[in-house]
Amino acid sequence: MRKSVVREYTESILIAAILALFIRTFVFQAFKIPTGSMEDHLLVGDHILVNKFVYGPTVTPFEDWLLPLRDIDRQDVIVFRAPQEPDKDFIKRVIGLPGENVVVEDGSVVIDGESIDDPYANHKAAFGDSFRDTREPFDVPEGEYFAMGDNRENSRDSRYWGSVPASHIKGKAMLVYWSYESGDQEYVSGGIRERLMQFGNVLLHFFTRTRWSRTVQDCWLEGRGQPVLVNGRT
Repeated sequence: MRKSVVREYTESILIAAILALFIRTFVFQAFKIPTGSMEDHLLVGDHILVNKFVYGPTVTPFEDWLLPLRDIDRQDVIVFRAPQEPDKDFIKRVIGLPGENVVVEDGSVVIDGESIDDPYANHKAAFGDSFRDTREPFDVPEGEYFAMGDNRENSRDSRYWGSVPASHIKGKAMLVYWSYESGDQEYVSGGIRERLMQFGNVLLHFFTRTRWSRTVQDCWLEGRGQPVLVNGRT
């Protein structure tokens, strides 16, 4: 029996919705940068894709060989649930790996007693008295990571609330798919009215405020320096 047109469209929409939900849950997720904590590599208004699959767990060596998975490395830009506010997503750069001792001295990073080259660090004016340029020796627990924002004087990160459990990490920032010039205040969450006003503002200024030179590129996520080695570990 031939399906009705309504049934065919309904099934197509349901399949598309299920596929989109699967991709968003397990493969990719869109994320927008609401603050300047990762400047100048990521700016307020950058919209990025996060690879949620790359850090996936494996059971057999065959899975390691077959799937494009890898461990979390130093300098990866990660999106994670904030340890103190698990309902919020943060984006920072991995600085310290499990088992390492991390010290921040006057803005410089020392890992296992060795001062590291920190090519992504950006030192700008701090926002008031909350800036913390020193962190007493911190031993990163196994299964956790020490993460910091590139804009060191304007980032609340592991210097304040400690390391990030691997279970909180959602994925690795992959690319900027769209960049829209905006301020922090434009990304304050609100009700339906505020969201509609934000949407209308974007439509009105889409062509004039889109940063076309930053759209669809990944170089801003990784920087241009060489991998930082600490006792043979990147």
